[in-house]
Amino acid sequence: MSIPRYIAIEGVIGVGKSSLTRLLQKEFDARACFEPVVENPFLAKFYTDRKRYAFQTQLFFLLTRYQQQVELQQPGLFSPTTVCDYLFAKDRMFATLNLDRDELVLYNQIYETLDARLPAPDLVIYLQADTDVLIERIKKRGLEFEQDMDVGYLRELAELYNDFFFNYRESPLLVVQTSGIDFVNNEDDKEWLLKEILGMKGGTKHLIPLGSL
Repeated sequence: MSIPRYIAIEGVIGVGKSSLTRLLQKEFDARACFEPVVENPFLAKFYTDRKRYAFQTQLFFLLTRYQQQVELQQPGLFSPTTVCDYLFAKDRMFATLNLDRDELVLYNQIYETLDARLPAPDLVIYLQADTDVLIERIKKRGLEFEQDMDVGYLRELAELYNDFFFNYRESPLLVVQTSGIDFVNNEDDKEWLLKEILGMKGGTKHLIPLGSL
């Protein structure tokens, strides 16, 4: 079983994207790429006033994610494997949810110029979890500006993610329901997930494990 050269991990806030990225970085001796969440100077303000700070927050993410992706294309940096805790294409999904019409027109002009220059991943892993599980994981990781996360906003995001990946065909896609497993602390869950990742051949595959929790 061969290791994909470029893996992108996606899912709603708190689902475990960064945890899985770090796990795969270690298991595959890979280069890891993390989206600049804490570095975004507008994000904390966005969570208190979404309408006012949505455009600044989105534009910061778009440009910094793009810069990261460009750097990953430099010769030798994809060798042997790169694991990224976001998919660049999802940026537009957040913009559609959070920006008003005029802001979205401008955003789309910038996005389309940037997106045309980037390669698709060799494998996308979409992690899912129930809303109450997401809330618990968000509390556990302890980022202050996330602690009063609007549950309604999380549900909106989950619906958007499901719609987005229902129609996603750009790369092989592995969809994993994580509510009942713990791939960080449970060795059996970790080995099971690694086997499934290495066994992906193409197309779309949905995993709903019985769970260890």
